[in-house]
Amino acid sequence: MMHRIDLNADLGESAKDRGIAVGAHPSYPDPENFGRKSMVIGDDALTVSLIDQMRMIQTIADEIGVAIQHVKPHGALYNDMANSEVLSDLVCRASRQVFPNAALVGLASSETQKLAGDREQPFIAEAFVDRRYTNRGRLVPRSETGAVIEDQGERVAQALRIAKDGKAIAISGEDIAITAQTLCLHSDSDGALQTARAVRFTLESDGIEIAAPR
Repeated sequence: MMHRIDLNADLGESAKDRGIAVGAHPSYPDPENFGRKSMVIGDDALTVSLIDQMRMIQTIADEIGVAIQHVKPHGALYNDMANSEVLSDLVCRASRQVFPNAALVGLASSETQKLAGDREQPFIAEAFVDRRYTNRGRLVPRSETGAVIEDQGERVAQALRIAKDGKAIAISGEDIAITAQTLCLHSDSDGALQTARAVRFTLESDGIEIAAPR
């Protein structure tokens, strides 16, 4: 499970010593919708926006003395990349301009992962604790009923099954294969803190080590 922190927090001891991976989380330039709606935007404009966002994060990171270790696109951009080699390439190139050594985080078994492999871009395959999957291994759109897993027990069960067996149950009820290195739990999901504690306890109780991706 990837530890996520607020870059404005007081880190105290170094993030590396605490096993915390600090990353940038750029999105479509659409703060009104929290980056969770797809946008029709030109490649040049999107590239400029992403680079500006990442440079802003780099400035904050420099001020508090931490290194950016990964770039994880946010919201609709992340999901659109999962189905688009072209968009994945654009984001990959923008990321490398600002953070040449940072890994790219993306949906497991996506076009983003395929593109990263072709470009020899370090990649961290991600799966989700609190989101439903389609039969194709994509996230069910938030606009659809049942897209977010509300029950804590189901969240914990999904996290354990992905981490231990490399599988999840799609919204149709079918088993799908998911090979992931990191798990995401959205902080704005109801009960996220309780879920995070329960997931950590359950995984560690099953002998699964939790650490920042290496």
